[in-house]
Amino acid sequence: MAFEVTFQLTDSDLEHFRGVMRKAQDSAKHLSENVILANAKNLITDIHGNVPEFVKERIGKLETLIAMIEDGEWQIPEEERNDVLSALAYFSEPEDLVPDDIPALGFLDDAIMIELVAEDLKDDIDAFDEFCAYRDREKDRATETITKEDWLDAKRRELHSRMRNRRSSRRRGGSSFRSVF
Repeated sequence: MAFEVTFQLTDSDLEHFRGVMRKAQDSAKHLSENVILANAKNLITDIHGNVPEFVKERIGKLETLIAMIEDGEWQIPEEERNDVLSALAYFSEPEDLVPDDIPALGFLDDAIMIELVAEDLKDDIDAFDEFCAYRDREKDRATETITKEDWLDAKRRELHSRMRNRRSSRRRGGSSFRSVF
């Protein structure tokens, strides 16, 4: 029998998570990009164990954030790269809000943070997902006059521009969790 629990985070709750994120980012300032990525990947490995479904459902979002950094063809712009790495810095913090070894609830804070970060980086994630789908669809398109690099570059520039425009529009529309980045 499944049991569903829902909750709403208030502005003060979100401010608490912003503070936790800022602390994690400060702690991770000395860490290299590779270490931050490795720590996020370690969390994914830990979560693939015996954890509740609500946690497992968020792992794909974390994997996408890592892929955005590691995908050489995406060539994520520096500002967005820094935003994603800042978001991933939380997963380098050894002291979670809820210790990971607590059964059923240990990864709750991680799942919440993944959800908040994914919402803030929604435009970036959507653009990356569209780029990946385009790349898969068009992989056999290269000819002698149009190379794979040519058509990927055109699509990448289009999506990077759209990503920035959407983010700017969202920021003008009100406050968001992204303010910690």
